[in-house]
Order: sequence, then structure tokens, then C-alpha cells
Amino acid sequence: MGKREELVSRLRGTPEGLPSVEEVRAMLAADPELKCVVCYARISFDGRVKDAHGVEDQHRDMTETARRFGWLVVYRYTDNDKSASKENIVRDDFEQLLADLAAGTTPDGYPIHGVMAVNDDRLYRRPSDWERYLKAFTTQEGRVYHDSNGMQDLYAEGFEIKGLLGVAMSLSETRKKERRSRNSHRSRAIRGQSVAAWRPFGWEDDKVSLRPDEAEAIRQAVKDLIAGASVSEITRRWKEAGFITSRGNPFQYQTVKQVLVNARLCGYREIKGELVRDGDDQPIVGEWEPIITPKEWFAVTAKIRERGRGTGMPRGGLVHKYLLTGILRCGHVLEDGTVCNNKMIGIKANDWLKYRHAYMCKKTVDGGCNKTYKRGDKTDKVIEELVIAKLERDAASKAQDVPDWDKADALERAVRSRNELERRWHDDEDTDIDDETFFRNLPVLERRIKELRADQRAHEALKAEAEEAKEDVRNSWGSKTLTQKREAIKKVLSAVIAVPGGKGNKTFDPDLLKPVWRTSE
Repeated sequence: MGKREELVSRLRGTPEGLPSVEEVRAMLAADPELKCVVCYARISFDGRVKDAHGVEDQHRDMTETARRFGWLVVYRYTDNDKSASKENIVRDDFEQLLADLAAGTTPDGYPIHGVMAVNDDRLYRRPSDWERYLKAFTTQEGRVYHDSNGMQDLYAEGFEIKGLLGVAMSLSETRKKERRSRNSHRSRAIRGQSVAAWRPFGWEDDKVSLRPDEAEAIRQAVKDLIAGASVSEITRRWKEAGFITSRGNPFQYQTVKQVLVNARLCGYREIKGELVRDGDDQPIVGEWEPIITPKEWFAVTAKIRERGRGTGMPRGGLVHKYLLTGILRCGHVLEDGTVCNNKMIGIKANDWLKYRHAYMCKKTVDGGCNKTYKRGDKTDKVIEELVIAKLERDAASKAQDVPDWDKADALERAVRSRNELERRWHDDEDTDIDDETFFRNLPVLERRIKELRADQRAHEALKAEAEEAKEDVRNSWGSKTLTQKREAIKKVLSAVIAVPGGKGNKTFDPDLLKPVWRTSE
């Protein structure tokens, strides 16, 4: 448990040093004016330090106020780093407070004579929460409530309406702040200014200049992903290199993916998944140094989303340890004259052998014949040489320059039509474009623009792959990851038939490996 969690835990429940329930009840019998109160503290954002100082300060103030009134704090409720205005946020301690108010006692059995908060908006910001709180509070008579406005009589006639008005004003102010924040965020984005709250990975604290080691790690990751590497492999590599996020946490799959699909890498800005564009529909270029080119960014985002079926999420399944697992197929001829054709698996070789792994057909109970066994290192080498030779032959055709995107004019016309439609709609003197006409035509144009931009991204990805093909296939093969090599092999080979070598310890024969090419040579 971290320091913050320990502090929040201490700020919940019965305070230390409080007399027992029996002792408190004796104190109440001796002094009927004594009030046993509970304190509720909440803060929406715990700040960058994440040290729970906000709720700690609230409880300190409430404890001091209770001491001045001669009240006894018997329980503390704390919702740290939780919003009260968002419906999808569950405030566990607020819900516990409502339950305890209705029951009349804390979970440890202390009576509840009142509630304290530094301000009413700590307790509620939505009408439904105010109504639930008021109902729970007034289940018993004579309770006290104190906040920054002093003592409040929640039983007074008309106080329910007064509270609703306060909630409405609070909601209105919250929405104004959110709207101002959104407008400010977009305005800064349009000006090309950095709006990141934290230092983005790859940049220095000024969020503009590059941090060399991180930037180079991103460049290499982008290059490898375009060439077929997986995000999981990049994640493992960054962990081994000791990289951490700007918040000080180890990299996980999702955080690495978020770094690599961020348009900031090529100098662009995104808001809710859409590039921020200028009046000519061109992407806004930020003031920070880019790490990669726009072409590379389009390519890497297309690769990541393609592998996750459009979501960018990992597809799951097995992570293979050996190069040809599932690619090798058993070529043993069965008694009925058919070929086994079962996918062979990679296994760790016995310690007394000179090689580290081998490939074998599965046992009969697993659907195989268990008749074919191949030495791993030599099998890998033979197939890699065949694939490299094939890729080298294909490199010339793959490296041909991809023609320019031929739908730029169509995109320009669609954007121009949308802008003209919006201009006419805003023009009060243009009576031909009413609301019904505008909202009927706008989605059609927006959909067309979205489709064309998706096609543009796919074209940029194709150009990036074509440039990758220009590299020296043989020299770059050694630096590829296992996943990249397997992807390259599966692009040119449907399978490799492994014919058994017969009984006994025989010399490895590469001619018993029969490649099945996806295209004719």
C-alpha cells in the first residue's frame, strides 16, 4: 500500500483514540447536549503529487471546528480523487454515509447527531444526490449540519427548494468551467501550443524539446511496428531498458499504445480522436519538435488499429517462443496413404543435445502422429535463408514508388461543400438553408469527409511500407524481433512440409523441408 492509500485509509472510519461506544453513551447520558457528528471529505482531483493533501486538509478543518463546538467526531467518510458531478462515478463513502444516516449509527455503533463538510458541494453536486442526502439526514429529528456557511437547518420549511437552487447554481458553474476549459484547450490547440498536463514521453519538461533517449526509443518502435513487430514486444523492450512513464509508472501495453498512436509524435494535435485543422482543412502543426514524420504516424496507427480489429487492442492468443511453431506441418504418410499435415510444435531440446530447441508433431492423443522430429536451429536457418532470398527477389517490385493519392481533390470538394453549407446556415439572409435542410445534409458530407480521410491514412501507410521494402532485407533481418520474422515468413509461405528423415540418428537433410509458397516464383 502506497503512502497516499495509507493516509486515505487513516482518514476513514472511527478516529483513533475515540472512547468506546459504551463510554460515549455514558457521556451522552451525563451531557444530553453533546453531539456525535460524522465528517465527510471529498476532492475531485488529487493533483499531480497524488498525496491526498486536499481531503487531509478538509478533515483537519472539520475536526478543529467540531472541537470549538464541543462536538465529538465519531466517524470520517472520505472520497478522494472522485467527482460528484459525473453520473458514472460511484462515491463509496458517500453511499456509506447515506446508509449510516438512515440506520442512525456508524458501522461501529456510534449514534449520528449531525454531519459536517467544508462546503455543501463536497457532499452533492447533482439534484438526485441532494434529495437522497436530505431524505437520509432527516430520517431522525434534531440533527445538526455545518459547512462553510455555518449551521444550516435542513428541517426548515423551504430548505429543500433552497438546496436545489444551490445545486442548480453549482451545476451551472461546473458546466461553465468545463466549457471554458474546452474552449481554452481547443484555442491553444489551434495556435499549436502544447496543452499536455504532464510531460509527454519523448519530450523534456518544457514539452517542446526532445529527450534524446526516449525520442530514439519511439522512432525505433515506430519503425519496428511498421515492419511487423507487436506492441507487446515494444512494451517488453521499454521495460528492459528501464523506461518509465512521465508519471513514474512502468510501461504497460495500453500506455505504450497510447504513446505510439498520439498525433503529437509527428507534430499534429488531436481532440477526441480527430486531427485539429485550420481554415484550409490542413492539420495544425504544433510548436514542439516532432519525433517522426506524418507519413510514419499514419502508418503506425493504421498497423496498430488493424491488428486490434480497429480497436488497437491485442487480439490475444498464444505468444510463440519458436520461429516456426504452427508454420511447420508434419509430412508423415499415414497407413491409409494420407499425409498427417498436423501443425508441428516447438519444444525445448534435452540438455545433452547441442541445440536448444526442436520441432515435433503432436502426440496421437492430441491429434498428431508423433512421427516427425526436426532439429530447431538448422530448420530455422534453412527456412530463414529461403524466405530472405524470396524477399530479396520481391523487394524490387515492392519498393516501387506508390503513386500520389488520387482523391485529394474529392476531399477538398467535400470540405468546401461542408464549409459552404455551414456558412449559408449561419447567414440569416439565406432563407434556402433552414435547420431541417442543414441537419439532413451535414451528416452526409461529414461521413464522406471521414471516409476520404480514412482512405488517405491507408494510402500513407502503404507508402511507408513501400519505403521499408527498399531497405537491405538481409542486413535488417537480424535486427527483427521474433514476431516480425514470423510475420515476414507467413507473408510469403503458406506452410513448410517437414518430411520425416527415417529411423535412427541421421544427418540433417534440408531437402526434407518442402516450402509451400503463397505466390509462384
